[in-house]
Amino acid sequence: MRLLLTNDDGVTAKGLAILAKELEKYHEVIIAAPNSQRSACGHSITIEEPLVIKEVELEGIKSKAYSISGTPADCVKISVEKLIEGKIDMVLSGINNGANVGTDVIYSGTVSAAIEAAMYKIPSIAVSSYIKDGADNYEIAARYAIKILSKAQNKPMKDDVVLNINVPLLPEEEIKGIKVCKIGNRLYDSYFVEEIREDNHKSYKLRGKINNDDYEDTDIYYLRRGYVTLTPLHYDLTNFKILKEVEDLLGD
Repeated sequence: MRLLLTNDDGVTAKGLAILAKELEKYHEVIIAAPNSQRSACGHSITIEEPLVIKEVELEGIKSKAYSISGTPADCVKISVEKLIEGKIDMVLSGINNGANVGTDVIYSGTVSAAIEAAMYKIPSIAVSSYIKDGADNYEIAARYAIKILSKAQNKPMKDDVVLNINVPLLPEEEIKGIKVCKIGNRLYDSYFVEEIREDNHKSYKLRGKINNDDYEDTDIYYLRRGYVTLTPLHYDLTNFKILKEVEDLLGD
């Protein structure tokens, strides 16, 4: 397969490098990723500033790689429209430094890059690894990504569906398997920390901690219990369940 690989942690990120090396064993890979950290940028795109594209060499990686001065969604968009000639069979985004579960997927640049691909009718996979105290699980996450990619290759799904993978921080022999599930509802107790800058202006940094989000049958629930979670996502945000209710609201 001919694959486009991107992320939101930047083109030199460890997770991207590990996934690229694994993918190169089986597929043609082209890398196009942000030139810097762009976590939590969501599905933003650059419309006022020009995108600067530089071809770069990544240590230990033989695939052609591009550094792009934009968001993850920019990277996919410019790759499809201008950068890459010919067909892209699938887009992979990751491996993200941290899980993308629950309603965090709305903020995630990693997931948004995969969704941008789906909007072009290109099948896509987002891959994230739970982290804690600087420890990661990228090698294991890469192997699970390859496993799920091969399944998706042999049994193609609709090209506008994103498969969102999250891998727990466990030894491979302790992972209980893959659980297909829905996203959870992740809430935060958020607050801003005020600082006074040298120029005497105020600045604020967002801080917070996770509130109760351990709902059964969700990605958060199963990830915490040692499963790799796999959630199909779609960019159509229509609430189909209440279409009739909204029609009734308007009356005649």
